[in-house]
Amino acid sequence: MATQAIDVALLQSFSPLEGLKPESLTALAGKTSRKVLPRGRDLFREGVSDKRTFYLIRGEVELRAGDATVGIVRAGTVEAKSPLAASQPRRFTARAVTEIEYLSIDCDVLDVLMTWDQTGTYEVSELTADAPVVSGDWMTTLLQTKAFHRIPASNLQAIFTRLRQVAHRSGDVIIKQGDEGDYFYAIITGTCAVTRESPSNREGIKLAVLGPGDTFGEEALISDSKRSATVTMLTDGSLMCLAKDDFTKLLNEPMLDKIEFDAANDLVASGGARWLDVRLPSESESRPLPGAISLPLYCLRLKLKQLDPTVRYIVVCDTGRRASVGAFILKERGFDAFVLNRGLADSTVARRP
Repeated sequence: MATQAIDVALLQSFSPLEGLKPESLTALAGKTSRKVLPRGRDLFREGVSDKRTFYLIRGEVELRAGDATVGIVRAGTVEAKSPLAASQPRRFTARAVTEIEYLSIDCDVLDVLMTWDQTGTYEVSELTADAPVVSGDWMTTLLQTKAFHRIPASNLQAIFTRLRQVAHRSGDVIIKQGDEGDYFYAIITGTCAVTRESPSNREGIKLAVLGPGDTFGEEALISDSKRSATVTMLTDGSLMCLAKDDFTKLLNEPMLDKIEFDAANDLVASGGARWLDVRLPSESESRPLPGAISLPLYCLRLKLKQLDPTVRYIVVCDTGRRASVGAFILKERGFDAFVLNRGLADSTVARRP
């Protein structure tokens, strides 16, 4: 199915999208797909929960319940202005009678934008009252950040009201290695350098350069430990920051899926997942987990390209603390990941001779 460009005027031709403010429509356009489906193919099937909202642009769609046809929706009609059979799970199967063109929107993103559009104006003015307004749409940037894709719409709304926008100058140190963790950060404009000091290099080794849409600072918050690296602004820019308690309740906890060892072992044995060991090499060698991919947490970000994004991973360490950080890093970058609950020290594998 081919994907085509989206424009705001097209979104305004559908209900209830026509009631959104221009800035919300612009944000939605960046999160909407325009696609073509051949005749005879199913757009969605009865009983499925796909969490997508579909609008018909061109062609005809047959709605079926079992083997019976319950209706035909034609593009350009009053009926086609509303989402196609929007209930979840789907009550009908939608089959293309002709080649069709349609819009596909993530239900949670649409819900957040609809809610934000009606309730967010006051909070935005509060958030930005003491900080210079940066160019561009910061909400759109955050919605395009993968860390925000996997949490409930209600949490997103709460996060947006708690985020604080701060402008920074080139050279500003945002977080310092060894400090206590207090905030989670998302870059709206500008770039940052991530460096880590070592006994042999006090000036720090550059680990990465981060730009708009990138996030940082989660490791210390999740593991309740000190900052493992320093992040410094390379250019002038603007960041959104979220306090530790809000990050834990609204972003971290909803994103982390925990699994017990027996269930995880069965999933791996069936081919439904792979172990990902984020312990140090010395730990993995002394207490190996058969079949596990060894990728220490300190280099996980740098070596993500070694992992297959189509594979589900069960992230492990001895206690679950480092694994939680690893799983968050994976999930904020679009991977499907579980955390082994309580870690290997509390699992069957640790008690084997």
